[in-house]
Amino acid sequence: MAIVHSKALAETIKVDRVIDHIRGKKRGPTVVFFGGIHGNETAGVFALKEVFKELRSKEVMINGEVYAISGNLGALERKQRYQTEDLNRIWFQDRIERIVNHKKIQHNEESELGELFYLLHTILDTGTPPFYFMDLHTTSSDTSPFMVLNDSLLNRKYASNYPLPIILGIEEYLKGALLSYINELGYVSLGFESGQHDDDKAVQNCVEFIRYSLAVTQVVDVSEERQKQLYEAISNSSGVPHKFYEIYHQYDIAPNSDFKMAPGYANFQTIPKGADLALVDGMELKSTKKRQIFMPLYQKQGGEGFYFIRPIPIFLLWLSKKLRRFKVDHILVKLPGVEWRDASKDTLVVDQRVARFFAKSFLHLLGYRARRFDESHLIAKNRESVSKFKEYEDTVWYNK
Repeated sequence: MAIVHSKALAETIKVDRVIDHIRGKKRGPTVVFFGGIHGNETAGVFALKEVFKELRSKEVMINGEVYAISGNLGALERKQRYQTEDLNRIWFQDRIERIVNHKKIQHNEESELGELFYLLHTILDTGTPPFYFMDLHTTSSDTSPFMVLNDSLLNRKYASNYPLPIILGIEEYLKGALLSYINELGYVSLGFESGQHDDDKAVQNCVEFIRYSLAVTQVVDVSEERQKQLYEAISNSSGVPHKFYEIYHQYDIAPNSDFKMAPGYANFQTIPKGADLALVDGMELKSTKKRQIFMPLYQKQGGEGFYFIRPIPIFLLWLSKKLRRFKVDHILVKLPGVEWRDASKDTLVVDQRVARFFAKSFLHLLGYRARRFDESHLIAKNRESVSKFKEYEDTVWYNK
């Protein structure tokens, strides 16, 4: 159990790992919300507490079951992002195996991971598909609410139900995230960033997001009029257009580097060429051209200083959908410099000395997450091969 304080609400509550869990009498999906994966992001925890209290007090009929789960209990109690290491950067298969199978735990976050891992797989073993996983976050800078997700067609299709800006491709930069681990199991998984850490609006935006998500997933049956009201509440919370964006640059803060973000930046803000971005070890870092900034870091903990993003043209979204469905990647391995990594045929190894046209942006169209392996090779993992489309094909949102 952890004692969690909200500066925004001037309230303190006690939460366990499972904040709440309601199983309905009718058959339905399994929806899982995470709050507080980062301990200084309490809005999701308080919002979940409020919505579940509302569900119980009004005796709302539940289809399937819904979970509210707290993330980093130790960090939540200390109101800091993490204790030893970022819990949302350690979900690697080899590390999970060491923690879970060999019980070799090196610090607090690894212990938290072990508990979350067992709970997650218990839910998958006992719950009824389709499964939905939603991770509630806030940011250190001012922001309109937005969603982040691994770029699979299944995630895209589901996220399109929300009138919010949607960020694709963050998994290429944030290695070891919980949602990436879940997405690689094949399930719908997404993150929702509701606002600035200690802003009371962030809590309310989370509440509206949870309510709307329960309606979209049909855990709660609502009238068409009520669903429209919930949709409008989400839409009104955001001052940024409902578009898909991609991340194309991350500024990594070097170990032991003194990084200080220039004041006043907000998510989605367009900045001119030559703008002061940050002070790094006493040196000014400036933009080299006009950019759109994303997730500027205004807190002490964290290894990513900021990102640059750009809107994705609708034509490219359509093209990538067609290319993925026709499995064009199976043709490309016949070209020189491109080969499968192993017999599973879900990972490409690209020798860029031979296949010079294989840029990351091209691999994105085909549904691959690309990372540099060495100076001349890319390793690209297929996002689509594991998606459990059949579990979702009878849902209302999937068939729109």
